[in-house]
Amino acid sequence: MFQVRGVTKRYGKVVANDSISFDVKDGEIAVLLGPNGAGKSTIIKCIAGLLRFEGEIDLCGYPNKSLQAKALLGYIPEMPAVYDLLTVGEHLEFIARAYQLTDWEGYADELLSRFELTDKKEKLGKELSKGMQQKVSICCALLHRPKVAIFDEPLVGLDPHAIKELKDIFVELKQAGASVLISTHMLDSVEDYWDVAHIMMNGSFAATKFNRPGQEGEKTLEELFFDITEGKGAAQ
Repeated sequence: MFQVRGVTKRYGKVVANDSISFDVKDGEIAVLLGPNGAGKSTIIKCIAGLLRFEGEIDLCGYPNKSLQAKALLGYIPEMPAVYDLLTVGEHLEFIARAYQLTDWEGYADELLSRFELTDKKEKLGKELSKGMQQKVSICCALLHRPKVAIFDEPLVGLDPHAIKELKDIFVELKQAGASVLISTHMLDSVEDYWDVAHIMMNGSFAATKFNRPGQEGEKTLEELFFDITEGKGAAQ
């Protein structure tokens, strides 16, 4: 699991995240929902250890910037960042060496096959489309079988087959006991498998909703989202 406690991130006088606290348990899928500029990517980057912040973030009991935490983390950024002069296969080998993995080749081939990249294995990063670069980024983040996986707008730019595979992978990570956090502004991309949803506005959580089917009288996630983001209702 991972824990976020009182995290605040400022850019000068602008508060991008304002004292955010939440947990994602083992085997749980949490989603961050909100319009562009709500602060979703900022808290994701804080968790990934890419930004300085006030507060505390622990991954499986380790401070998020420690080597122990980083060894457990898989991070898929909103904008894929691949190496121009490494082939797709070399990207995976680089990750395997960085994490000191053994017997990783079979799983690497499985990931490439699932994302229809097998025939692109010898292509350089700079020769790939943005969608293909996103697939490579996903494969690299999953190769070491992370215990904590965070995805920032992961479905943007993917083709329908890749979207289906990634949604299946979300469920597989959950079943394997990983803690999964997905940031998105696309409600329909998470409607089938989320456990808890946090709706963000202006750098804070405006509401938290748990997925409890059959709760009469409760607003749906979509209704709650639009009530908050369009200013029609208060958080619940």
